[in-house]
Amino acid sequence: MTDGRLPAGFLVPGSSSFVDFLTRHEPSLLPTVSGDVPVETPHATTVLALTYRGGVAMAGDRRATIGSMIASAQMEKVFPADDHSAIGIAGTAGIGLDLVRLFQLELEHFEKIEGTSLSLRGKAIRLGTMIRANLPMAMRGLGAIPLFAGYDTVDKQGRIYSYDATGGRYEEHDFHALGSGSVFARGSLKKLWTPDLTADGAVRVAMEVLLDTAEDDAGTGGPDQIRAIFPVTRSAGSKPTAETISAGHALRPRLLQETTLPARREDGSQRHTVTGKVQAKLLPHGTAVDGELKGNTGKCIFHTNLSANTC
Repeated sequence: MTDGRLPAGFLVPGSSSFVDFLTRHEPSLLPTVSGDVPVETPHATTVLALTYRGGVAMAGDRRATIGSMIASAQMEKVFPADDHSAIGIAGTAGIGLDLVRLFQLELEHFEKIEGTSLSLRGKAIRLGTMIRANLPMAMRGLGAIPLFAGYDTVDKQGRIYSYDATGGRYEEHDFHALGSGSVFARGSLKKLWTPDLTADGAVRVAMEVLLDTAEDDAGTGGPDQIRAIFPVTRSAGSKPTAETISAGHALRPRLLQETTLPARREDGSQRHTVTGKVQAKLLPHGTAVDGELKGNTGKCIFHTNLSANTC
């Protein structure tokens, strides 16, 4: 653009696909790989999805690994694709995040050009095409496999789609899991999933499953109460995914290590410290930890906001 006008290619009618547009005019902006591939790159691990009455929920832990090392304890792997669908990633983290951003832009671009959104099945097909385009990188060890789920506005139900490296699309029924902990997650889902789950119940089941998986799979991170790092969940139903719950619905109580916390008496008159065994339970939204500290000072209620602790 040398004279202030758009290039001619921007003014020619074409496909409603943003990926096709980039392929024609700026292929260098598409994710590509050349030369030697790094031996070790961060990998996203466990994501899962399950249906409930009138929708679908997706959840993922926060750990990314490089070999046997933890590359990140705060990575997010579950994202909204649009108002009624969500996408989670497992595999090479950088490739997966690029795929998510490109898919989000693809759906937005289609809606602006066509004036309407794709059907859920159309979105799933479009995502499969994008995965197939990444096959050369997958053959070099830089593969990322997404899990796609959404609310079918025609059939009024949640649907889950899994993929392989070639872009093959498979509709899963009831629940599915991807990543290093998928075997453990599916085993737990078989026991906890029921057809009559509500949206809140589905999120709670997802949190329970991730907690169980973290106990068996080194690549899956469990909730970290001290640093307030919790799994992320998104649900898609008749309401937009923007109104979803993020991280940390009620889990079964857990006995933690010996802990010392600053606290305030219930009347707010004095600050002091207490020491004892902590039994904690996560609250909705991952914003606080609710529990009892039982030590020689009696019973205390504590939160991650330490100024709110009371005895």
